[in-house]
Amino acid sequence: MVRIDRVTTRGGDGGDTSLGDGQRVAKNDPRVIALGTVDEANAVIGLLRTHTRHRPDEDAMLARIQNDLFDLGADLCVPGDGGDRLRLTEAQLLRLEAEVEAMRVAVPPLRSFVLPGGTDAAAYAHLARVVVRRAEREVLAVPKLNRTILMYLNRLSDHLFVLARVLNDNGARDVLWMPGANR
Repeated sequence: MVRIDRVTTRGGDGGDTSLGDGQRVAKNDPRVIALGTVDEANAVIGLLRTHTRHRPDEDAMLARIQNDLFDLGADLCVPGDGGDRLRLTEAQLLRLEAEVEAMRVAVPPLRSFVLPGGTDAAAYAHLARVVVRRAEREVLAVPKLNRTILMYLNRLSDHLFVLARVLNDNGARDVLWMPGANR
């Protein structure tokens, strides 16, 4: 059970913060930067969910992903990959892969690259996808890491891409790249 009695602690006023193991690090430490970007991705997914409330299956997937991202953050804030702390699991990764496959069968194969856009929901899914990709790049700089974190973020960006196509009426409203169209 989590209990938060105070939000303002003044502990970070000097530019450092505590990791989950109590270690103090600078707020520009690679681990803290990656945590911030994972948090940003979660916030964008929250924004996306304001456009999926009428789609219970997709909204439920996104709710699970938001919870997974908090688990991922709890894992990321404690250096190492073992111990009795909350860790991201292979089961979470496998569930994400299964959801990607289930959605993928609903959309036709691509014959061009897809530009971010279409419906509002799809555009937010693309925004979440690129923030997740940035989190993935930032996690690469973090030492002592549960490798499942990196794999989860990689699958999540795939998930958000396919979800964007689903939210674009199963690809019918995808905005396709037209190479050289503006020459």
